[in-house]
Amino acid sequence: MTVSISNFMLNFPEKVTVNEVGPRDGLQNEKTFISTEDKIAWINQLSQCGLPYIEVTSFVNPKWIPALADAYEVAKHIERVSGVTYAALVPNVKGLQRALDANIDEIAVFMSSSETHNKKNINKSIKETFPIIEEVARETLAVRKTVRGYVSTVFGCPYEGSVTVEKVIRIAETLFEMGIRELSLGDTIGVANPLQVQKMLEILLKRFPSERLAMHFHDTRGLAMANVLVSLEMGITSFDGSLGGLGGCPYAPGASGNLATDDLLYMLDGMGIRTGINQENLLDAAKFIQEKVGRPLPSHTLQV
Repeated sequence: MTVSISNFMLNFPEKVTVNEVGPRDGLQNEKTFISTEDKIAWINQLSQCGLPYIEVTSFVNPKWIPALADAYEVAKHIERVSGVTYAALVPNVKGLQRALDANIDEIAVFMSSSETHNKKNINKSIKETFPIIEEVARETLAVRKTVRGYVSTVFGCPYEGSVTVEKVIRIAETLFEMGIRELSLGDTIGVANPLQVQKMLEILLKRFPSERLAMHFHDTRGLAMANVLVSLEMGITSFDGSLGGLGGCPYAPGASGNLATDDLLYMLDGMGIRTGINQENLLDAAKFIQEKVGRPLPSHTLQV
């Protein structure tokens, strides 16, 4: 699809996949503990929105992420809808086994492109992280489930500053060699600008197909949607969003909420880009979780 604006010709895809990460990435940083019952009720609402992908929780040690201490109970008791992929983040084989026991569809593995953030987040160096992810990926693929990869701080690190594209390429190549289905590129602290995104993708897309890459933007400085537009024009068709703009990284100072799924959907719908998501149902789910966290969420559609 080509959209003409004055003298500019912008090429956008006809369809986009929106990956809802709110139940994991959104809730992990909340000080208010959302009850297991409310988490399940919320995910059940999300399942009725037409979302193709919901990351429901994280099987990490509860002492690190107490907000998701009920991961197994949540994953085990949600009402699954045909056609929806239910995913979970796991840090190691122990977490993987719990996730598989809870019948998770897709396993997400994660690491950072900056050494310092990786040590803060995982308590290991990048080199030490690779064998752990490889073991998780191998065992996941062995039971015929898929693996998705996250790489954080792609556009900047709160500890090291700028991150070179060479570091991102090295990690991406290694993870794809391990058999991941898709790699989500994270702007963990929301420092990316559209030109930076364009330059990064120009290089990455020479090495990796666009259908194997997803974008994960934070809206710390209000540029998430502008960065989505550039990514769309570059041929990216997979985006992570967190309903209401919930979220932030507990190991990245200054990382505020994720790109709000409801704002993203409003823009995509208005541009005629198909997602298969029901906007009214999604907004109802956003209002539900806003009430449960007990504070106004930052998404713009919730403020209308």
